[in-house]
Amino acid sequence: MPALTHFYTLFQPEHYDLYIDVNRATKQITGQSVIKGNATAQAIAIHQKGMTISAVKSNGAKVPFTLDEDAEAIRIELPAAGATTLTIDYAAPLTDSMMGIYPSYYEVDGVKKQIIGTQFETTAARQAFPCVDEPEAKATFNLAIKFDEHPGETIISNMPETHTENGVHYFDTTKRMSTYLIAFAFGELQSKLTHTKSGVEIGVFATKAHAAKELDFALDIAKRSIEFYEDFYQTPYPLPHSYQLALPDFSAGAMENWGLVTYREAYLTVDPDNTSLSTKQHVATVIAHELAHQWFGDLVTMKWWDDLWLNESFANMMEYVAVDALEPEWHVWELFQTSEAPLALQRDATDGVQSVHVEVENPAEIDALFDSAIVYAKGARMLVMVRALLGDDAMRAGLKAYFAAHHYGNAAGDDLWAALGAASGLDVGAIMHSWLNQPGYPVVTASVENGQLTLSQQQFFIGAGQDAGRLWQIPLNANYDAAPTIMKDATITLGDYAQLRQANGQPFRLNVGNNSHFIVRYDDTLLQDILREADQLDPISQLQLLQDQRLLAEGRQISYADVVPLLPRFAASQASVVNDALYLVASNLKKFVAPESAAEQQLKRFYDQLSADQVARLGWTPRAGESNDDELTRPYVLSAALYAENPDSIAAAHSLFQQYADNPGALPAATRVFVLTNEVKHFGSAALFDQLVAASRATADAIYRADIAQALTTTTDSVLIKRLVDMFEDANIIKPQDLRSWFRGLLANDAGQQAAWDWLRNEWSWLEETVGGDMEFPTYITVIAGIFKTPARLAEFKAFFEPKISDTALTREITMDTKVIASRVALVTDEQAAVNAAVATATNK
Repeated sequence: MPALTHFYTLFQPEHYDLYIDVNRATKQITGQSVIKGNATAQAIAIHQKGMTISAVKSNGAKVPFTLDEDAEAIRIELPAAGATTLTIDYAAPLTDSMMGIYPSYYEVDGVKKQIIGTQFETTAARQAFPCVDEPEAKATFNLAIKFDEHPGETIISNMPETHTENGVHYFDTTKRMSTYLIAFAFGELQSKLTHTKSGVEIGVFATKAHAAKELDFALDIAKRSIEFYEDFYQTPYPLPHSYQLALPDFSAGAMENWGLVTYREAYLTVDPDNTSLSTKQHVATVIAHELAHQWFGDLVTMKWWDDLWLNESFANMMEYVAVDALEPEWHVWELFQTSEAPLALQRDATDGVQSVHVEVENPAEIDALFDSAIVYAKGARMLVMVRALLGDDAMRAGLKAYFAAHHYGNAAGDDLWAALGAASGLDVGAIMHSWLNQPGYPVVTASVENGQLTLSQQQFFIGAGQDAGRLWQIPLNANYDAAPTIMKDATITLGDYAQLRQANGQPFRLNVGNNSHFIVRYDDTLLQDILREADQLDPISQLQLLQDQRLLAEGRQISYADVVPLLPRFAASQASVVNDALYLVASNLKKFVAPESAAEQQLKRFYDQLSADQVARLGWTPRAGESNDDELTRPYVLSAALYAENPDSIAAAHSLFQQYADNPGALPAATRVFVLTNEVKHFGSAALFDQLVAASRATADAIYRADIAQALTTTTDSVLIKRLVDMFEDANIIKPQDLRSWFRGLLANDAGQQAAWDWLRNEWSWLEETVGGDMEFPTYITVIAGIFKTPARLAEFKAFFEPKISDTALTREITMDTKVIASRVALVTDEQAAVNAAVATATNK
């Protein structure tokens, strides 16, 4: 295979005239790509993948070309370098891979229909039209699209349609943009439109399987997000419209195509009459994330995929900044603390994890970069740290300068740090390089040594790790002034502890607010001082205490047995963030018990004690006037009560199901999944199984479908487990985009684990053919690594996956997840007896 070079160095496109003819009946695309640009050499390359090229012309004259499938290239010999207009005639298949141009399938009143959509990130534009498919190869585009159209269909794209002629739809010229952001869609769509204060048209589009009212929430959030960003970035939205489109089949969560953002239906459509607060928060943050990209990623784009984090980390932070401004009563930064922070801290502690900034060239490696825990969650934490250091005024001034300098162009991470540094007077780059260019994060040990309060930093590992002596510039966020703002050295001494404690009048604490990407190990003197006043800590600080103790136990720096007694102390908390942290620790205790063992029964009693008072306080259904914290806490305690097999909770859930037996989808959305799961586990039957499968096929409500998947995969009936596995490859029942959650549910079910694991090993080729090449494909491995906990399963995992380690798209995931399972197996082996004894002691108090 020839060396991978950037095609942009050989040919720089300036403008594309694209003609694309889509025939849904034959599943074929034919088209012509006319590219005006500048060739720096006679031998150039244009990207294509899976195409048939019938002719290539340069300035109207045919030129020789060859296809290089390994490099996904058309290699072209020009008469001379210089200004050139290429004309490439091609054909390509319309596939079901959810990449390139592809159909989405859905039903309306039992009638099967499809709409056509696109997904080009990272390198799939080359499956739709010949192009230089690299982020730096920005150009303007004119799209002309024809399709086998019938009355009542709508077509939309990045820019407004200008006219239709002979069945061809012509769209206005785009701004200068990258190929992976081009998008269009057509089919029987419904829409709702509005305008921002500055005149930008906002639209939400979906299939007619949805009720019109399901578009209202997204329309409101999108409108207000654009208005917020125009103010925050101090830079106008540069396009005439911002359309949001829900696609029935979509492998990613959402995609920031400039002017036409695409989403999974679950992340855009919202039933205003029966939706939980957590779903509203999730949908709002996804929309705000994608619209943050319209500036940060679309207007200014990374030069190359090694700076993918520059797009994603920033948008991941800004989704919280925006939604907090739009819906302040949601306290959405608490969601950041319970979702992004633990995800990043867990993943980033495994030796071999990628750094936020990664050198990469091969397309398969590019897709493997999308590790959500690192590029999204850890990167966002880095930027939250920066924002806290700079303050919003300097942040906004720096961003305004960044957009002004690089609009319609490309930038690297250092360009952002330079702009923020100039606005703030801080050496932002020096601080951030230590976090972005090396993997992992530190544990800061705080101890009293010879009377002196001492801090030291060292890389934190879960499982075996090679200490490379890495140091970070750590924003300490301490509550004592004696601590520096930034800790750069391996060890520092703050002074006489007794004097500092007396002067400050409160226990010494680090990372107040939990915004910096490190954890703290306090020695016993300092930890007991904190615990004596733990009830007075704010909810985020209580969350952080539980979070850090859990991670220290995972990393074998303390025993899990020492964490167990903390849980009852916080069980009465009415703060949802504290309950999230508490039940995350409790969930981790499940790995220490075997199915149906005495230890598992003891753990269930412990769960019952933790949750009983809260279940009694909150009940199974929402109550008028309850707080957001109450609504968000209820799922944690109901789930715990059902795991505990509390008879009153089982009966209450069954009673609720019976009230809605004819229409389970009408169950209150916030607790529906628990009612359905309870019914399947304790009152299940083939008839109920059939009813829920039929409901899953019939509903357009993606959240309800997810609830059904979670419930059905908990069955212990071996006949129904076999039926579930038989459904995995039936796209009429389980969409490929949803298969991973069905697989995970069955794998996590002790009764279904063997069947799910056998299916994956036997059907790996089918799975690879169906979802391979998709950036989510490697996450099937992640799912397995999150569940397996025995030496036998570790051996089976290695036997199956190690022969696949040479697959570039899977190498990092297999290597990482082997370590994840191995560390869990070792932890369980070493600590099982002590942890179960601690649970028994805590339960019998």
